[in-house]
Amino acid sequence: MTSVIIPTHNAGQTLAGLLKAVRQQTVPCEIIVVDSFSTDDTAGIASSFGAAVKNVGQGGFGHGSSRNLGWRAAAGDVIVYLTQDALPADDQAIARLTVYLDDRNVGAVFGRQLPRPGAGPFGAHARLFNYPGKSRIVTLADRERMGIRTPFFSNSFSAYRRSVLEEIGGFDEQVIMGEDVCAAGRLLLKGYGIAYAADAAVCHSHDYTVFGEFSRYFDIGVFHATESWLAESFGRPEGEGMRYLRSEARFLAHNGRPLLLPALLLRNAMKYAGYLLGKNHRMLPRRLARSMSMHRGWWRGEKDAR
Repeated sequence: MTSVIIPTHNAGQTLAGLLKAVRQQTVPCEIIVVDSFSTDDTAGIASSFGAAVKNVGQGGFGHGSSRNLGWRAAAGDVIVYLTQDALPADDQAIARLTVYLDDRNVGAVFGRQLPRPGAGPFGAHARLFNYPGKSRIVTLADRERMGIRTPFFSNSFSAYRRSVLEEIGGFDEQVIMGEDVCAAGRLLLKGYGIAYAADAAVCHSHDYTVFGEFSRYFDIGVFHATESWLAESFGRPEGEGMRYLRSEARFLAHNGRPLLLPALLLRNAMKYAGYLLGKNHRMLPRRLARSMSMHRGWWRGEKDAR
């Protein structure tokens, strides 16, 4: 059995289309919506499609804890994750994704993310850069070649065997973000392969503002600071930023948008500044750090004091 887990918060605008697409998949699926205090009709929409609704506890939403709640409540031996704003590209997306788990050496698989129709150039490039058209399976042996990119993974559209999640104890519930990358890293260190299924796709992209990019990369810096074992195990992310910037500049030039090159430089300068501040967040007053963060709920309590 395949169980689909969808964390939600005020997903009324997108949830019906997503659940309809899941119900149309060639693989019959149990659907569990893990809702985080929605004030719209998210729960009602989910129930109308036959989805079970689980509410997060008093601790509130967490990337790891909400996904753990979902798979532990699920009946399936294959667990598929989707985000509320990701839409399967066709009715075989889940079938194409989960077939990779037939290989017992593969611990988890994630699918391709395509730009939404009408996506801006920066959001579109991010998806094309990170989610290319060629499938692959990476193992720990690839870290010499791929470095920190080896455990790259996304729970926006992914699948795991229940037995593998049990083996690693589920997702880290303390991370500000990147629970999927942590899980992939642990699976690689245990000897599993991680698959990328380019033929299994969802439409999912974001058009962040300049300050949105700053906040997102601030949180990435926090993540790398608190989860330093990833850099120790796979390599540091230095050099990835320049590779991305060069690719983005070529993308703008090839698509007739050279006038956006100054904006590209500004956006990447803000990303870098956000990342450096996030890496050094322990030196900042907590209130200031929280104001810079995209995931402000994480700063309640002492989750970052490790």
